[in-house]
Amino acid sequence: MKKVLVINANPKSNSFCKSLADQYLAAATGRCAIEIIHIGDLDFESSLCEGYDQIQPLEPDLVDFQEKVKWAEHIVIISPVWWGGLPAKFKGLIDRTFLPGFAFKYINDKSIPKQLLEGRTSELIITLDTPTFWYKYVKGNPIYKELKRCILSFSGIKNTSATYFGPIITSTKTQREKWLNQVSKIAKKLK
Repeated sequence: MKKVLVINANPKSNSFCKSLADQYLAAATGRCAIEIIHIGDLDFESSLCEGYDQIQPLEPDLVDFQEKVKWAEHIVIISPVWWGGLPAKFKGLIDRTFLPGFAFKYINDKSIPKQLLEGRTSELIITLDTPTFWYKYVKGNPIYKELKRCILSFSGIKNTSATYFGPIITSTKTQREKWLNQVSKIAKKLK
């Protein structure tokens, strides 16, 4: 069975991202080994206060997150777009956990590091309050570029797809049900 980690990157206790994550979990249960993380449930200092200059001890929730990332073969990131990019708490989670020695390692002062999370895949499910075409083609799709190119690829995780839902703010109950059903279909494709 494939080992799948679902990350709800929206820190709100009740959000459409949480509904999407729970829907994905329900549809994938029994098809794979699956774990879910709701970032709002995690307790940690989100700032990497001294960068890589000083070791900042990881809180228990961050240690658990790293263990789940190492365990996973496929990572599903469900994130809203806030101010064009990632929510601060999710970015803080990446800053604090995708560290040298965990996600990458510089070797012999080479500028291109060794990718330590190779062999994993990911998929992105993105929600936004602007029309998808506007965000992707006028704004330049910054969340995708940051996640795929700057975080996942840098660490060796190959992104396989990105699905966008929006605008959420003006969506109807019928539209949201359609999107939830679409997430179920995505999850049921897991092998």
